[in-house]
Amino acid sequence: MNNRLKYQCLIIDDEPIAIDIIEEHLEAFDQFEICGKFTKATEAIELLNTKKIDVLFLDINMPGISGINFLKSLHHPPAVIFTTAYREFAIDAFDLDAIDYLLKPIAFDRFMKAINKFLSYQTSTTKTTDHKTDEQTHVIIKSNKKNYKLAYDEILFIKSLDNYVKVQTQDHSYVCYEKLSYFENTLPETIFLRIHRSYIINIKKVKAFTTAYVEIGKHQLNIGRNFREKAISLLKENP
Repeated sequence: MNNRLKYQCLIIDDEPIAIDIIEEHLEAFDQFEICGKFTKATEAIELLNTKKIDVLFLDINMPGISGINFLKSLHHPPAVIFTTAYREFAIDAFDLDAIDYLLKPIAFDRFMKAINKFLSYQTSTTKTTDHKTDEQTHVIIKSNKKNYKLAYDEILFIKSLDNYVKVQTQDHSYVCYEKLSYFENTLPETIFLRIHRSYIINIKKVKAFTTAYVEIGKHQLNIGRNFREKAISLLKENP
C-alpha cells in the first residue's frame, strides 16, 4: 500500500443517500478510509490533483458531466468502481478498465465482492511495482517531441504547471504533458517526496531545510501546510 496504513477512497454521487450507503458499507473494512465525498464531479478535481486516491466510487448519471466522461477527462485516474442505477453503461465502464460496476441499490454482499476485486488488483499491482522499484533506476519522460531517459539521481525536483510539469535537473528543465500525480505514483517513495501541491523533490538532493521550505541547489521550494508534518519527518530521517 505504498507505506500508507489505509487505502484512500473518494466518493462522487449526486445522491446523498447513495453516498451514505457506500460510506456505511466501507465501515466494515478497516483498511479503507474516506478522504472525500462530493455530489458534483467537478468539485473533486482539486482533491484528485493534490492527494493520492486509491479507489474512486463514481456514479454515472449525474448533472453537468457524466461519471464516464469525467473519468475520461482524468489524465491518470485511480482505480474506479462505478455505482449506478443504469445497466446500459456497463460496456462503456469496463472499456475504461473499471474494477467493478455496482447497480443501485447496492447490497452489502455485492459491495464486498467489488472490494475483493479491488484488493486483488492492488496485490497484483504492488508486486509489479515492487519488482520495478528493485530494478528500475530511471524514468522516461516526453518533452519537445522527444523521449528522455532520466536517471533518478539526475532529477532535483518536479514542479506542477497545471496540465504540465517541469522536471528540473542540474543543467536542464524538461516540460512535459503530465500531471504531478503521475510522478507521485510512478517514482519510488524512498527517493522522491511530495512537499507541496506543486512540488515533488528528490530527498537526496536537499542541502538544507526548515519547516517552511527546502533548498535544492539554487532553488528554494516551499513546503505546503498539508504536507509539512510528513515532509519534515522524512527529511530528518534521510541524511
